[in-house]
Amino acid sequence: MNGATERLKCGIVTENPTFVQMLGMCPTMAVTTSALNGIGMGLTTTVILVLSNMMISALRKVIPDKVRIPAYIVIVASFVTIVQFLLEGFVPSLYDSLGIYIPLIVVNCIILGRAESYASKNNVWLSMFDGIGMGLGFTVGLTSIGIFRELFGNGSIFGVHIMPESYQPVSILILAPGAFFVLAFLIALQNKVRLTKAKREGKAISVCEREDGCASCTNTLCGGKAFTIESVMGTKEKPDKKMSVQLAANKSAKDSDNKNSKETNNGAENNKASNNIAANIEAVNKKKEKNDGEV
Repeated sequence: MNGATERLKCGIVTENPTFVQMLGMCPTMAVTTSALNGIGMGLTTTVILVLSNMMISALRKVIPDKVRIPAYIVIVASFVTIVQFLLEGFVPSLYDSLGIYIPLIVVNCIILGRAESYASKNNVWLSMFDGIGMGLGFTVGLTSIGIFRELFGNGSIFGVHIMPESYQPVSILILAPGAFFVLAFLIALQNKVRLTKAKREGKAISVCEREDGCASCTNTLCGGKAFTIESVMGTKEKPDKKMSVQLAANKSAKDSDNKNSKETNNGAENNKASNNIAANIEAVNKKKEKNDGEV
């Protein structure tokens, strides 16, 4: 049960697909114009994610490795079709609101990502809870964005008007650019809360080892957490001068080692080339002496 609880926590908080891993951005931006659309899309994705994870985990030893991705897509597409028909028959209003984004769940990177990275390597029980955790995390993300956009863009939540009559809605929040603004604000707020909590508890605050930052990093699941150098800071102060000097010294030493290694390699290549030239000249001279002797 500890493993199941861990998967739930990872999906909802630690590895939230919306606010941490930044996955499934297409439906996140498109359908969150209201809280109802957000929770509807989230729960729909959750059902498909749980069912596909369980099926892929059960068949993980049967599916050939070379065709696993097409097999995953077929399994996910089957469950998407079933859920789509159920929504059309029993919740037509939600079906009309979500529109084309229901069949697009087939290629949702959250579902295919969990199938490849977790369900195909673990048992059915843990895969089910992994799907529940990731699905609920996605639902929380979409619902949060939908509530924020609907509240300040329309003055209501779940269709219930709660703002005073004098309130002037911020119309841009229910338009396409508003989704980006709200998502950025909520991610920044989450990072601020986590950083404040870490400082209050005296946890380690780390410095990324990449000199060029995250711009050219290919680790999409890192979320800016690929750190090696740590210092415990319990206050809001910046790293002290001693740490900055140490980081600069480490960088200088690393650059010096790289330079010396390059010079050593160049010197070895030059010596090898000189030896080859000398050997060729000696061979030509011997051949010339031999020809002169024959003459």
